[in-house]
Amino acid sequence: VQLMESGGGLVQAGGSLRLSCAASGNIFSINVVTWYRQAPGKQREFVAAITDGGSTNYGYSVRGRFTISRDNAKNTVYLQMNSLNSEDTAVYYCSLRNIGVKSYDYWGQGTQVTVSS
Repeated sequence: VQLMESGGGLVQAGGSLRLSCAASGNIFSINVVTWYRQAPGKQREFVAAITDGGSTNYGYSVRGRFTISRDNAKNTVYLQMNSLNSEDTAVYYCSLRNIGVKSYDYWGQGTQVTVSS
């Protein structure tokens, strides 16, 4: 499985960005895609997750501002980020967990999001 993130960039505080995570390869019918982020000098932080059935979960710091969605026909998960602030500056990674008798985790290379104040 390969994951490719895109959509990162530089945005002013209060602005919006939409990240995409395109998956290819052997994707199980039962899976979860999760966005994480990591800012310099900080631990990796959970941002949002979505199951194959569309159930979602959000980290406390992004709840109400970020929306995760997926297009299963395109094997793509999106992260719509609104009302961005400097605390959202980080490298954003998507991860896919194929769930079966065994579970397998895959990671993308990350995309940089920088919010200027």
